[in-house]
Amino acid sequence: MMKREHWGSRLGFILAAAGSAVGLGNIWKFPYMAGENGGGAFLLIYLALVFTIGLSVMLAEMVLGRMAEKNAIGAFAKLKGGAWPLIGFCGVAAAFIILSFYSVVAGWTISYMVKSVTGALAIEDPDQLGSLFGGFISDTVSPLIYHAIFMVLTVFVVLSGVGAGIERASKILMPALFALLLVLIVRSVTLPGAEAGITFLLSPDFSKVTWTTVSDALSQAFFSLSLGMGAMITYGSYLSKKENIASSAGWVTLLDTMVAVMSGLLILPAVFAFGFDPSAGPGLTFITLPAVFAQMPFGSFFAFLFFLLLAIAALTSAVSILEVVVAYFVDDRGISRKWASITVGVIIFLMGIPSSLSLGIMGDFTIFGMGFFDLMDFVSSKLLLPIGGLFISLFVGWVVWGKAKEDIASHNGIVPFWINAWGIIVKFIAPVAIAFILLKGLGVL
Repeated sequence: MMKREHWGSRLGFILAAAGSAVGLGNIWKFPYMAGENGGGAFLLIYLALVFTIGLSVMLAEMVLGRMAEKNAIGAFAKLKGGAWPLIGFCGVAAAFIILSFYSVVAGWTISYMVKSVTGALAIEDPDQLGSLFGGFISDTVSPLIYHAIFMVLTVFVVLSGVGAGIERASKILMPALFALLLVLIVRSVTLPGAEAGITFLLSPDFSKVTWTTVSDALSQAFFSLSLGMGAMITYGSYLSKKENIASSAGWVTLLDTMVAVMSGLLILPAVFAFGFDPSAGPGLTFITLPAVFAQMPFGSFFAFLFFLLLAIAALTSAVSILEVVVAYFVDDRGISRKWASITVGVIIFLMGIPSSLSLGIMGDFTIFGMGFFDLMDFVSSKLLLPIGGLFISLFVGWVVWGKAKEDIASHNGIVPFWINAWGIIVKFIAPVAIAFILLKGLGVL
């Protein structure tokens, strides 16, 4: 039996796990969610939920992986068996589905990098940019080319292995991501009128808080940390018993949250400086922001840096999502990493084609009243991820709680003082909160 790979260093693991958590959800979704929910109050609620429920579920996933030294399905099979591996299967299925349409969107970021270089985005009118964006995503061929390019990059990193591929790439990409963020933040906050955006994000107005604000903050906290699909189980399975796993989970959560807040400081001041609507929703990234950049000195250069930043964030997440599926085939099916990466990558690319085409020529084709792209998003984000997160919490809190406490203490033999608080969260609070996300997503609440 082959010896299982391990991370080469603690820093490598933290950067790789943070790269998994940091994705389009932080840089693309967080700023417009904050914009739609009143800014500062949303940020405070988000931070509170990230460092309680989010961190607790992340630690639960990492502990599961390290205890079993297996992929998301194999971990449940080794630690308990019975029907529990079905939860791991939900995670692998979610990863498979998510990457198929996530890669399509990530391809858009590469396309917009090219457009920023060619000057195609040098348009100040959001309506024209909206037409440009709509024309691009509804095109039959162009988005698929960029979807293919992104999947090739993702497969290339994963087939090289944990140390030579994922860890090495993370040590380059994550510092580059933070450097790009800092450059763009400096440009954004020094724009005339940017103070209004900074105040909006950092000054809470609790009069605007509703249950929808809390629900959105909870969903964002959960999904921005890549929870529920087994990514942290898989990454945790390559972690040595000597590592302080709780400290590592804390650092990953902190880095992920820093990127979300920094993205808010990048996007919202610029949007306010040019008088645009901070609650413009998903169009903020591909329509509103290019209009902002077009009005800046050296706007094309900053537009290129921004979409490069988005592409890097998408790649580090996509690598972890693909690793969830590849690890299962390597561990449980005995397929070589190279062939598993290539085969799964090709299948995921093919599965992404109808997602892309559903925004264009397949727009009239619906299943349960949804286009293919929206259906894939619904099945994975609204069903499989919350179900995975819910049962991961219950499994760690109620089924393997004794072993989990031992694993937490394994690096120095001391059970930490906060272990009972963590137990209360994974046994009671997290399952209730995630059930709320699940029922809300299904329209029951």
